[in-house]
Amino acid sequence: MNYKQTLDYIYANLPMFQRIGAAAYKADLSTTIRLCERLNNPQLAFPSVHIAGTNGKGSVSHLTASVLMESGYKVGLFTSPHMKDYRERIRINGQMIPEDWVVKFVNRNKENFEELRPSFFEMTYVLACSWFAEQKVDIVVMETGMGGRLDSTNTCRSILSVITNIAFDHMQFLGSTLPAIAAEKAGIIRHGVPVIIGQRQSDVFSVFNQKASDLESTLEVAEDRYSIIDWKYLQDSNEVSFSILKDSAPFLNTLTCELTGVYQKKNLCTAISVCERLPEIGFVISAESFRRGISRVVSNTGIKGRWQRIGVDPVTIADTGHNEDGIRQVLEQLKLMKYEKLWWVLGMVNDKDINTVLRMLPEDANYIFCQASVPRALDAFELERIASLNGLKGIVIPDVSKATSQARKNASKRDLILVGGSTFVAAEVV
Repeated sequence: MNYKQTLDYIYANLPMFQRIGAAAYKADLSTTIRLCERLNNPQLAFPSVHIAGTNGKGSVSHLTASVLMESGYKVGLFTSPHMKDYRERIRINGQMIPEDWVVKFVNRNKENFEELRPSFFEMTYVLACSWFAEQKVDIVVMETGMGGRLDSTNTCRSILSVITNIAFDHMQFLGSTLPAIAAEKAGIIRHGVPVIIGQRQSDVFSVFNQKASDLESTLEVAEDRYSIIDWKYLQDSNEVSFSILKDSAPFLNTLTCELTGVYQKKNLCTAISVCERLPEIGFVISAESFRRGISRVVSNTGIKGRWQRIGVDPVTIADTGHNEDGIRQVLEQLKLMKYEKLWWVLGMVNDKDINTVLRMLPEDANYIFCQASVPRALDAFELERIASLNGLKGIVIPDVSKATSQARKNASKRDLILVGGSTFVAAEVV
């Protein structure tokens, strides 16, 4: 098989949550464990920073990897979902896994796949670990797929457990209350392994504190120690500048970052907390490495879709915010933007709490309803129907790219276009 045939094979034969949703979800680790054992447990060949959370875990993962790269380490990065190319999920020092390595791995292990029937995510995780082990990386930044306790990544050799935040998402799998969801995320906490929590949330903090205590793990809350001041958007360079306080005292002054969303303040504090803890575990990180890693996170790691400017005149933004908390952060960002009219190219997937999100959206925006090219996408005409019941008006252009082009034709140079509502919608335009 060539690379295209290999992708066709894994998409057709391995159930993929990104495409089909619930049917691909497995509520146990037995298949992952058995597949890892068949391949001599590659996930144990390197230390991992293990990152979970409802929102922000991707940004924290990329920021952490970028700082480690600037510190001179050979850094594996495992994230999901991908935006354009399957290989985005698996990188070493920013470089995607080679196509021929994917082909060889799948060809070598077809019998294992056909016998064990792993999901797409389980196979991808083991593929990534096998490549990281072969390449002898110094450390891997490992982002969970969903939850934590039963996520394939929870078989990794964790040296630091990180949980960014807790919000409502994937409730059919993780629980219908925030403490229940937190308990699933807390499943990544290991005995004696330090824990960093991004935010102190009153509804769930006791879940993490108790779990860490039970497992004799130290726990730190990033936002208790770190804060961002002097946040400024630099329009010409499409960057932000800011300074960081630690324990209310100056820590890092006048940094820049290519991730411009105001919601990145929390993620930056979490990533700084992570990187501050790593020297205690043997990874040396200088102040200059912090500075360079944060400023070069996009160019170092290839992260996309986080309040990403994809056009000017009018300014056009793509963002992956897709659940209640993510959309709330997008709305906060919009308050900081200057524009005359808002055009929102909006698509969603069919397993989200659609009405809750739609009720949050501004009624005075101009909507173009679309649907991403994945089976989970909510039909654009059905989305328009539900949106109209929630007071939102617009037109339907199912194709995301055509919908975005139409918005750019309709909008004036002083307007703002936002493309989002789903990671998969943003992925089609970045």
